[in-house]
Formats: sequence, C-alpha cells, structure tokens
Amino acid sequence: MSSSFAKTLDRMGKGEREDNSERRRQITLHSFRRFVKSTISDLGYSDYSEWFIGHSGSTYYRKKESEKIEIFRKIEPYLTFLNVHQLERQGADIQSKIEELEFLNQSLRERDKSKDDSISLLADQIVNLTERLKEIEQNQYQQQIPYN
Repeated sequence: MSSSFAKTLDRMGKGEREDNSERRRQITLHSFRRFVKSTISDLGYSDYSEWFIGHSGSTYYRKKESEKIEIFRKIEPYLTFLNVHQLERQGADIQSKIEELEFLNQSLRERDKSKDDSISLLADQIVNLTERLKEIEQNQYQQQIPYN
C-alpha cells in the first residue's frame, strides 16, 4: 500500500523527498495519520481521535455510533483539504448550466419538429400542385387537338 501511495504522490507531482533524502518523503501515510490525530485532538476530541485512528484508547470511552457520526460531522471540515463551499457553488453553477442547456435542447427539438412539420406540409402541397399542373397541361393539350 505504501508503494502505491508513493507512486500516486509521484504522479501528482507531490512526491518530494525530505532533506534531499532518497528514502524519506515529505508526505507519507504516517504524516496523514499524525495530521488527523493532531487535528481531532486539537478540536477537543482526544478520546475520539484515538478511536478514529484505530487505537484501543480508553476502556472508558464508550460512544454510540450515532454520537460518533455526529462528532465526525463536526470535525470533517477540518480534515479536508478541499474547499467544500466552493465545490458546492461550482456544482450549483454546473447544475444551473445543465438545466439551461436542457431547456435550450428542448426548445431546439421543438423548433426542429415544427420545421419538419412545415417541410412535410410543403411537400404535400408540392405534390398537390404537381398533380394540378399535370391536369391543367393535359386539359390544354386536349384543347389543342382538333376534333375530326
């Protein structure tokens, strides 16, 4: 797992080494673990931090699952490197653009159907006019033939 993590860091361009060392990286799985433990403890949830990183912790620390979930919801923004509010805004912007494009798409489909209907109507009229023209030409031709 450590090897995969190191390869991922290298692909992201974050695989810098500590003090020009060939072995030690600045970012490791353990550094993430330290960051999480310290952050949760600094927020006042020391016992929870022990439980969260997998330590057995205090034998007296007994929280219901619902309480653990509530604590996690409180600390989650501090454990994230993403700007969640910005991502939500971008998501809302993207959603509004999607809705706008869906409306435009629907309008274009309706316009295309209207044009298809108009073309079909014109085609029918051309057929009718062609038939009428043939009738007129035939009548004119018959009027030109002298009767014997």
